[in-house]
Amino acid sequence: MNTVLEDMRDGVREDGISRAGEILRSGGLVAFPTETVYGLGANALDAGASARIYRAKGRPSDNPLIVHIAEWDAIKAITGDLPPQEKLLSDAFWPGPLTMVLKKAEAVPYATTGGLDTVAVRMPDNVIARSLILAGGGYIAAPSANTSGRPSPTTAQHVAEDMDGVIDMIIDGGPVSIGLESTIVDLTEDIPVILRPGYISREMLQQVVGPVEMDRGLSADDPSVHPKAPGMKYRHYAPKAPLFIVEGDRERVQEKINELTAAEYGAGKQAGVIATDESLGCYAHALVRSIGSRDRELTIAQHLYAILREFDLLEVSVIYSESFETPQMGTAIMNRLMKAAGHQVIFV
Repeated sequence: MNTVLEDMRDGVREDGISRAGEILRSGGLVAFPTETVYGLGANALDAGASARIYRAKGRPSDNPLIVHIAEWDAIKAITGDLPPQEKLLSDAFWPGPLTMVLKKAEAVPYATTGGLDTVAVRMPDNVIARSLILAGGGYIAAPSANTSGRPSPTTAQHVAEDMDGVIDMIIDGGPVSIGLESTIVDLTEDIPVILRPGYISREMLQQVVGPVEMDRGLSADDPSVHPKAPGMKYRHYAPKAPLFIVEGDRERVQEKINELTAAEYGAGKQAGVIATDESLGCYAHALVRSIGSRDRELTIAQHLYAILREFDLLEVSVIYSESFETPQMGTAIMNRLMKAAGHQVIFV
C-alpha cells in the first residue's frame, strides 16, 4: 500500500482534509494529529473499519477504541442517557484531553468498543483533528497511531516509522502540544473513576464534579482485567531495550544510575539514561538524554515517547530513568513510564 503524506504543518488544507474524509467514509485508515498524540482514525460506526485499526496496529480486539467527535450534539447518537457529570465535564474540558466512558447506543458496533456495552468519547482540541472528524462523517475511532505496545507517536515521522505502507494516509500537523494520551474517566458508576491519568488531573476533575476515584487497576498489570479503556490491561509504550525506573533520594538515584551504567560500560555495552535539564551533566558511561525540565512538567510529557523511540534507534542495551513526581501531570507521566518499564523499579 502507498501511504500518502499530507503536510498541514502550516494549517488546515481543505483539499487534503476532503481527501482524508473520503478515505474514512470508504472504510480506510488515516493518521492525524491531536493535542495529545497522533491518532489512527477510522469510521467508528463501521465495524469493518474498526477491525482494520486492530489489524494495522496488531492490537488485541478486546482493547476498546476511543470515539472522537467534533461537536457536542454528536454524542447523543452514540450514547444512552447522559449522567449529569458528563455535561459539567464537557463544559469544563471540551474540546480537550478528556475522554468519558458512557453507556453506548446501538449505533456503535462492538468492534469499536472491544465488545463492551460502554463507549469512550472525546472531543480533541486540534483544528486539524476536528476538521477531519467532520469530513469523515462525524465519528472517528482513533487509538494512537503506532504498532501496539510501541511508544506512542508525537510526530508524523513517528507514525511513518510504524505505519508507512500499512495505512492509507498520514496527516502531518507538526509535533503535538501535550504528548500523553487523554485522561479517561468512567461515568457509568455512581462516583466517577479515572481509568487512565492524563493532562487533566484528579484534582481538576474534582473541582468540577466532586469526588473522583482512581481505578485500582492502575497500580499494576493484572492479566485477568477486562479493559474498560485503552491501556488498562496490556503493556504499552515499551522501548526495545529493558527499561528500569530508579526511585529514591535524587542524589542516591544519580549514584545508583552511574553504578549501573558503569557496569554496562565495563561489559562492553552502552546504556541509555533518561535525565532532566537539571541532571543532564550528572551521568557518565552512558548515552544521556534530557526529557525536559522539572520546573516545566509539560516538557517532560512532550518528550517521553520521543526519547524512548530515540533509544530504540541508538540500540542501547538497557535504559535507566529517573522518576518524575511533578505537580499536575506526575501521575500520568509515571503511569506511562511504569507501563513502558513493565513495572520494573529499583528503589534506593
